[in-house]
Amino acid sequence: MKISFNWLKEYIDTDKSAKEVADILTNIGLEVEGIEQYRSIKGGLEGLVIGQVISKSKHPNADRLSLTTVNIGNSNDLSIVCGAPNVEANQKVVVAPVGCTLHHINGESFEIKKSKIRGELSEGMICAEDEIGMGTDHDGIIVLEKKAEVGTLLKEYYSIQEDIVFEIGLTPNRADATSHIGVAKDLAVAIKSTVNTPSVEDFKGTGGCPVKIEVENSDQCPRYVGLYIKDVKVSESPDWLKGKLNSIGLKPINNIVDTTNFVLHETGQPIHAFDAVKISGNKVIIKTLPKGIKFTTLDEVERELSDEDLMICNEKEGMCIAGVFGGIESGVTEQTTSIFLESAYFNPTSIRKTSKKHGLQTDASFRFERGADPNITDHAAKRAALLIQEIAGGTISDITDVYPTPIENFTVDFSLGQLNKIAGEEIDKQFVFTTLKNLDIEIIEESNEKLKLSVPPRKVDVQREIDIIEEILRIYGYNNIKIPTKLNTSISYAEKPDNLKVKNTISSILVANGFYETISSSLTNPIYSEQLGNPDEIIKVLNPLSKELDTLRQTMLYSGLESIRHNINRQANDLKFFEFGKSYNKQKNNFIETPHLALFTTGKKHKINIHSKNIDGSIYYLKACVQNILNRLGLNYHESHTGKCSILNQYIKYQDNEGSTLARIGQVEKKALNVFDIDQTVFYGELDWQLIMDELKNKSIEYTPVPKFPAVRRDLALLIGKNISFDEVRKIAVNIDKELVKSVELFDIYEGKQIPEGKKSYAISIVLQNTNKTLTDAEVDQVIDKLISRYSKEINAEIR
Repeated sequence: MKISFNWLKEYIDTDKSAKEVADILTNIGLEVEGIEQYRSIKGGLEGLVIGQVISKSKHPNADRLSLTTVNIGNSNDLSIVCGAPNVEANQKVVVAPVGCTLHHINGESFEIKKSKIRGELSEGMICAEDEIGMGTDHDGIIVLEKKAEVGTLLKEYYSIQEDIVFEIGLTPNRADATSHIGVAKDLAVAIKSTVNTPSVEDFKGTGGCPVKIEVENSDQCPRYVGLYIKDVKVSESPDWLKGKLNSIGLKPINNIVDTTNFVLHETGQPIHAFDAVKISGNKVIIKTLPKGIKFTTLDEVERELSDEDLMICNEKEGMCIAGVFGGIESGVTEQTTSIFLESAYFNPTSIRKTSKKHGLQTDASFRFERGADPNITDHAAKRAALLIQEIAGGTISDITDVYPTPIENFTVDFSLGQLNKIAGEEIDKQFVFTTLKNLDIEIIEESNEKLKLSVPPRKVDVQREIDIIEEILRIYGYNNIKIPTKLNTSISYAEKPDNLKVKNTISSILVANGFYETISSSLTNPIYSEQLGNPDEIIKVLNPLSKELDTLRQTMLYSGLESIRHNINRQANDLKFFEFGKSYNKQKNNFIETPHLALFTTGKKHKINIHSKNIDGSIYYLKACVQNILNRLGLNYHESHTGKCSILNQYIKYQDNEGSTLARIGQVEKKALNVFDIDQTVFYGELDWQLIMDELKNKSIEYTPVPKFPAVRRDLALLIGKNISFDEVRKIAVNIDKELVKSVELFDIYEGKQIPEGKKSYAISIVLQNTNKTLTDAEVDQVIDKLISRYSKEINAEIR
């Protein structure tokens, strides 16, 4: 939010510098993020002087150039080559001497240097309007009045307006400081001064307002003030008004619209002006319209209304989206001769929803959605009406004020003891009372150290005791609170296992293996869930930032694929990502929020260099990464191959002894990649982090001595049906002898020539070990024979 220093000083008397004021504002909670110099003309005409052309003669080497001698008020006249057709002797002109920097109207800047033009010396430049940023005319040089004094600085001749503009980073809780007067009130409290609020005592209506007002939805519009002004003349605004608006970055439009913008930035109360002729039936109705109605706003964009959008309507149609944006048909134009002024208080939640839905962030919505002051709507309307009458003429009607249920002050119980406890030191009681009074917070009851306070509704965020404490301390100055010499602390108990510590451990492993951690938003485009997920389980955000970010992700896959697409589009094709995050799903009326660790790999397995081969990534690399994580955490699991799921091929699950899925990996389906415009293979792994942490809570670490006796490995090639999974093969082997069978691994799958149709070949390795003795060949053969027999009976397997 921009605040003009000159404008601010019209409401408060202070001799403090802009830097001092900026520091004070920052200390009391209105952080000044930047200070910039403003000049009504870029460059401020710095260095330019008024000169007089002493002589003019034809350039010997150019038909369109003239040689001039110019007096700029010192002892040395300047020789200047000029190309303007209107230059003549004895003219008073604008001169840019050598070293002066000109700021052209097109934004370019250049320095004047001594030079030779067609062989003749030129020691400056006689300027046209566009060359010094004063206008667009380039037909000839500027010729000044004869009374202009030679040697006078041009910035003094034209009285260039200079100002300092504060850029304030206004937090959402400071609705009371969205204007120059609002900032002045805070500054006045801090420097113990008073605010000079413009008077509206001269306001006098000349009769009833011919435009009738009906408020059908008083919940969304608790107060609506309107008045009528006839016989106005729409024209260009006076210089003082244009200067104020320009200083804070607003483009002047006409004297009516500029006045409403001026009052908004002066008081914080948005004002809207309607062309009264366009108010059908001379009636203004505040209501909602049926869903689906089209409405064209001032930016010439047609928008579809919802049945929650509050509208300002006439008898036939909508004229304005209340508190957000005006309509193109009802605005003030050069042909307007009578206007209807609106000054209202709208429900902040209603305005915020409408503003977000339509993607409209205006000066009005900025203030209404934070909470405007319902007690200044009539004052602002009178202020705007008087200014319009002053600069545009007209006759003002009486005010119509629809305010059926006045908004009461907030009542807050406050304890001086609690203030001192929060501050860590005793705050002077008289300072507290004075500060509350200066902040317009009234003490309605006092009992010992406790106060009952009445807070005006313009301070929308001051409704609790802690808010009162914050108000007092920001004026007292947080920098004035002494740092204690004694520091007290207590021993805290952290639940084991420490989730953050476990995450850091796994993150270190992944980073060491070439992965990069990503952090993405839980909000995604609804298209992903509609095309790839379960539309019935979509969770929508009530007040989304945009239509593209209004859905909570159903799986971590969506965010990862967005990151992969972003990098591939920037020629980074070999990627390994991981992310800790949550997925969100809805089952009946329950919302399920599940933490995950997601892994993504695509492109080459390793970066190509002289020491590594050019190998593509595969499901087996991701499988190894997931197994390393589970092994590092010491979890018991078994692997299950289930073919594919909705968005993954080569689908592999890792389950605990209870059958719960600890992790799943696979190759992302082509249809999912197409949604994200990704043309290369992507592998995805997802670990259920909540389940993993629950397992770790119940897991105790046991020491197992290194075996003294050797293990024996046997390999088998099984011809089995395509529908048989490795998990079934593994379970049969383990159940043969749980003491001896230490591991079962699948190291090859073959389907092709010499393999019957409907069959596949599994090559598995079985490791046997006895912790008490060395196994003999006979004992090993006995186990293997028993296993082969079991395979033949249970899964109809053949040994190849």
